[in-house]
Amino acid sequence: MSTVGHPWIQRSLRFLHSRLGEFIHLCAIYLGIAVLVTIAAGAAVPTIRDQAKHIYGVVVESLRPDVMSRGEYVTLGWLLHDDDAEVIVIDKGREPQVNRPSPSAYTSFAQVLQQSASGLSINGVSRTQLQALRSYISRKYRLSNVITGALIQLAYENGREKDIDPLLILAVIAIESTYNPFVESHAGAQGLMQVMTRVHQDKLEDYTEGNLAVFSPVANIRAGTQILYDCKRRRGSITGALACYVGATGPSDGGYGAKVLAERRRIALASGIPVKD
Repeated sequence: MSTVGHPWIQRSLRFLHSRLGEFIHLCAIYLGIAVLVTIAAGAAVPTIRDQAKHIYGVVVESLRPDVMSRGEYVTLGWLLHDDDAEVIVIDKGREPQVNRPSPSAYTSFAQVLQQSASGLSINGVSRTQLQALRSYISRKYRLSNVITGALIQLAYENGREKDIDPLLILAVIAIESTYNPFVESHAGAQGLMQVMTRVHQDKLEDYTEGNLAVFSPVANIRAGTQILYDCKRRRGSITGALACYVGATGPSDGGYGAKVLAERRRIALASGIPVKD
């Protein structure tokens, strides 16, 4: 005669099942609380976060097979906020190296805007000249003073880095897009300086947004200035550089260069800043 069907055995099994379920449920609650406390403490206390990163890197390195230990990357996304995201490069026999992620073109432009709003100053340009330049561009292209100041700052930063006249950069922006950062041509040229992303993708790959960074003035002016610099180096003159920039392969650029240089003269006349070739 089987004893499995006895009522007291069935009651015992139900009791054990109930207790086991309560035990598992209780363990899950405490485990969840522990995880939440650990995450909150790690996010709130930088020293705990740093220690956790170090321990994580050491543990991963010790568990990783030798064939995978050199030049491998460990992303600590679960410990970090977006702005703090880091990548630890673990190389056997060396200290872990931390690489910062690619910058955001739009966050960078927000920082330039804040600088422009707090007061713009450019070495070699007087306050009167700067105010006249800002006023000319703002009135002609219907921009706010803060935006205009930011674009002027970017033109001077990139122009001086590449030895390109900042007024020429501002004139190219005027002719290419009339200072509309979101304009796109039928050929696919985009942004302030009408950068062809399918041709100049390499000039945008450093940014988090990739090709979409082209609509940020920071990335667009940087890429456009680099293109203008490369054109000048190949053609040897400003007029040749402008013809190259617009994509002219023959002796005529369709009047593009003359338009840009005429606008640069107007900018120089309005601001009192001399042109630089």
